[in-house]
Amino acid sequence: MKIDRLIGILTVLLQQESITAPKLAERFEVSRRTINRDVENLCKAGIPIETSQGVGGGIRIMDGYRMDRTLLTSKDMQVIMAGLRSLDSVSGSSYYGQLMERIKMESSSFITGRDSILIDLSSWNKDFIEPKISLIQDAIEKRHEISFVYYAPGGESNRKIEPYYLIFKWSSWYAYGFCKLRNDFRLFKLNRMDKIQMEQSEFLVREVPVLDLSVNNIYPDLIHVEAEFNPEVKWRVVEEYGPYCYEEIENGILLFKGAYTNVESLISWLFTFGDKVKVREPIEVKDELLIRAKNIVKIYEEESLK
Repeated sequence: MKIDRLIGILTVLLQQESITAPKLAERFEVSRRTINRDVENLCKAGIPIETSQGVGGGIRIMDGYRMDRTLLTSKDMQVIMAGLRSLDSVSGSSYYGQLMERIKMESSSFITGRDSILIDLSSWNKDFIEPKISLIQDAIEKRHEISFVYYAPGGESNRKIEPYYLIFKWSSWYAYGFCKLRNDFRLFKLNRMDKIQMEQSEFLVREVPVLDLSVNNIYPDLIHVEAEFNPEVKWRVVEEYGPYCYEEIENGILLFKGAYTNVESLISWLFTFGDKVKVREPIEVKDELLIRAKNIVKIYEEESLK
């Protein structure tokens, strides 16, 4: 990808005095003409690059800006390497790892020590998610619409969107784009997308609004919750809401106080704790849990009578 190659070329130039276009072309496995275009784009971005012909010539950052070579420290480079490596965990290829090795070959004296950060962005359903990521990424680059079946709490529907971003958030992957059904921008969870296809026609790029992915914006605190949790599940309460979301009361019981976005999601979450939780508020949620628990008992009682 172009942006990755530009980062790689800039990194090489920051670490050595000069390098020829043929050598860069060989390093990044592209043509010399492509390298020349990349250098031109770096110049347009404000990077002070100059080229010279003949013996000892090549591509380099201008002398007056040598101080900028300290812009990236060894620690900075380690973080960049970790980021590149993490992209391979979802791409299903070794493209970013190969790019990382090319950078390292020209920066071996600069990148020292063992890796201290390892990032794996792959899903539990890696074989199921990777093809989706690859297809959507391709559609974004080509500006082609994608169509798919989407499964949501309100039922399944056929969707067609103009894809603009792939997003990893809240331990899951999402596609963000303009939905033709809703005539607005929407966020779609990849796990719920099925039968994804890239359409043939290109779309005109829209002005994409600033995407606010803060928890309070996506999951607003609409429902106040109070519940008593058994100490056996303290680890889960702490993992999901932090160590300050409860106070211990009699017999080590945890009095949890928090918030949830909607009733259905709250009920589903509470059921995952089985008999290790007792709801205090809201009353309507407490009543609904009782109704559903009775229905579950009824199902198994009827089965035992058969």
